[in-house]
Amino acid sequence: MGTSLTVAVRVSDRDGRLAHMIDHLGIQCDDMAASAAFYDAVLAPVGGKRMMDFGEAIGYGQDRPDFWIGTAQTAGRPRESHISFTAPSRAAVLAFFDAAVSLGAEVLHEPRVWPEYHDTYFGAFVRDPDGNNVEAVCHLPE
Repeated sequence: MGTSLTVAVRVSDRDGRLAHMIDHLGIQCDDMAASAAFYDAVLAPVGGKRMMDFGEAIGYGQDRPDFWIGTAQTAGRPRESHISFTAPSRAAVLAFFDAAVSLGAEVLHEPRVWPEYHDTYFGAFVRDPDGNNVEAVCHLPE
């Protein structure tokens, strides 16, 4: 079980502002088949799809691959990572959660509003096959 983080910064948008802080993120997986099946299922409801597949690495995204899974490259016990995916609606959060549960994912937190973050923060948290805390969140009101 390995976890790594790859972060790059996109310079700016047309107005000179930072477009996104994180350009892409990559995690290592012990079982690529299990992780690919998990992410194929849970990312579909939030608009993500498999965009590139090199066998040892798979890139997911909407318009470009910005989330990657790859075969474990480091030894030792990894630390848990928290990965949160933006959902376009609360229904998409529920569909993400249902897809994860149908694959046997451990439920960390059922879908609900988290007012301690803000009034319309609606999220659900599960564990992926490598033990990471994976969330789908919608920031829009009902």
